[in-house]
Amino acid sequence: MSQRYFVELSYDGTPFHGWQIQQNAKSIQQTLNEALSTVIRHQIYVIGCGRTDTGVHAKKFIAHFDCPIVLDQVLDIMFKVNCVLPKEIALHQLQQSKPEFHARFDATSRAYEYFISKVKNPFTVMRAYEYRETLDIDLMNKACEALFEYKDFTSFAKLHGDTKTNLCDIHRAEWSTSGNMIIFHVVANRFLRNMVRAMVGTLIEVGRKKITVDEFRSIIESKDRSKAGYSVPAHGLYLVDISYPPETGIA
Repeated sequence: MSQRYFVELSYDGTPFHGWQIQQNAKSIQQTLNEALSTVIRHQIYVIGCGRTDTGVHAKKFIAHFDCPIVLDQVLDIMFKVNCVLPKEIALHQLQQSKPEFHARFDATSRAYEYFISKVKNPFTVMRAYEYRETLDIDLMNKACEALFEYKDFTSFAKLHGDTKTNLCDIHRAEWSTSGNMIIFHVVANRFLRNMVRAMVGTLIEVGRKKITVDEFRSIIESKDRSKAGYSVPAHGLYLVDISYPPETGIA
């Protein structure tokens, strides 16, 4: 009987074509499959808590896999897997889970942050979106309050997506500043493909005073992607946390 395990990892998404396995493209999922399979000496297939797009980073990502053997000395296995993995991916936890645990379907919320650098900074290239125009953060935060009034975020969804529903419950949405960085924090039970990047691009239009807060509401109500702002670059986006019910034992 196989055993189920969960892993926590982080990664720099720059050299990868997103999390999900793709034909003729380098993905995080495939790279992790190969590293675990090499060390454990059994074919391993990991299932992630979600999909991150090409170039998106993750500070905390959870995945699970089934293994035909019981894994002893998990710290030693983790060390060996980290030696096999490229420098852009780091494994932080490897533990046995309940047999029914599912990294994607058991998650109750996901948290993202988007980083905007107000100045040219050689140390944040491909880590933050360089944007030097002045933005009204207070106005952008007023627009964020409108997000709690809605469930349907079709206006921020990638066109012709394969999702069955565009309904999401947003728990947190706000902007903060830290030095020369402007950071968007958003937490929801689920996110649509490209949703955060489209949301940020539209909120930037509010911050530039190109659209009003009421117009921001109208964009959401239109359920029309063409009415919303542009999608900001992927390299400023980070998956930072995944929450699970206490009974899963996943912290």
